[in-house]
Amino acid sequence: MSVKFSEDIVPLSDLKINPGKIVRQVREARWPVLLTSRGRGVAVVQSLDDFESAAEERAFMIATVQGMMDLEEGREKTLDQVKKHLGIN
Repeated sequence: MSVKFSEDIVPLSDLKINPGKIVRQVREARWPVLLTSRGRGVAVVQSLDDFESAAEERAFMIATVQGMMDLEEGREKTLDQVKKHLGIN
């Protein structure tokens, strides 16, 4: 992801003046916008779909790494043990 400084960094005052424009921009471009105040980054505006997708991806990656660590450290269960734990016959 490369930042397009002409489009992706927006002063907070622009958001206050025309929030619909910024929301439309992130929804259509599917690209986050960095909001600034006095030249410093203060927040990121991102579409809800992109936010949810990124959150799901992070959760999946964390669970995958945790599973790999469990295997390395000998914390594993057989399929029968998992079925019993979940109440699946």
